[in-house]
Amino acid sequence: MTALTLTPQEGGERLDAFLARRVEGLTRSAAQRLLEEGAVTCGGKPLKKSEKTVPGQIIQVALPDPEPVDVRPQDIPLDVVYEDEDVIVVNKPVGMVVHPAPGHPDGTLVNALLYHCGNSLSGINGELRPGIVHRIDRDTSGLIIAAKNDRAHLALAAQLQDHSLSRVYEAVAVGNFREDEGTVNAPIGRHPVDRKKMAVEPRNGRPAVTHWRVLHRYPGYTHVECRLETGRTHQIRVHLAYLGHPLLGDTVYGSKKPCPGLAGQCLHARRLMFRHPRTGERMELECPLPGYFQAVLDKLERMS
Repeated sequence: MTALTLTPQEGGERLDAFLARRVEGLTRSAAQRLLEEGAVTCGGKPLKKSEKTVPGQIIQVALPDPEPVDVRPQDIPLDVVYEDEDVIVVNKPVGMVVHPAPGHPDGTLVNALLYHCGNSLSGINGELRPGIVHRIDRDTSGLIIAAKNDRAHLALAAQLQDHSLSRVYEAVAVGNFREDEGTVNAPIGRHPVDRKKMAVEPRNGRPAVTHWRVLHRYPGYTHVECRLETGRTHQIRVHLAYLGHPLLGDTVYGSKKPCPGLAGQCLHARRLMFRHPRTGERMELECPLPGYFQAVLDKLERMS
């Protein structure tokens, strides 16, 4: 049981926001679940989500012990780009799913990390798991970072929120861009009809910003670099399709006809920049273009 005594300045705040701010390792969504379960009390009385904090109030929070996830470790080879006691950065291949899900119960990056990291797991939100901070699609290759303890997880999650954790992708898009660089600032939300897709949704979407620049032009195609300022689901795919330049091989947001030689969209997470959660050192990691991506560029070069 954790007891929190409110200061005179802490009145009038939403309870979930207050708990997420004051309890280390607790997210706002996890705080809401605790409130719904009656695990947050004052004077023995459960507090409701609709209530707000009162100065001088003593709030007690019953935090659950971390429980192992029902995912088995698997000895799957990993291309580890960087690793220490706090973080691990992996170059994920095309076709590997990050988290187990219906249709993909194993063979995922999480299964591989559970085996590789052993007991080095974060316990954020009452769940023992590798601290996956951000995700990339199954058919996107490249760098992804995971935290090996709670302190690192919280620090990296904060950097993701304030945009100091930066991700740079390379992609091949269909068509030729008129400009050499630009920014897409268009909110992204669930597609109003097809709920499996995302879309630019000005009214109900969440803020999404992608900076892009042309690396090379080919007849009918463009090799571009994209830097994410936010991290919405399918952000680059949605934003470039919104510009009229869907990714080559993207059968969800572009042509429905698969591209020969591609398992999915031609998109690679090339560089990752972040502050080390323990030392504060600025880290910049890079991985080469994978074979499938380079083969596309070579083919386009020959066609030029």
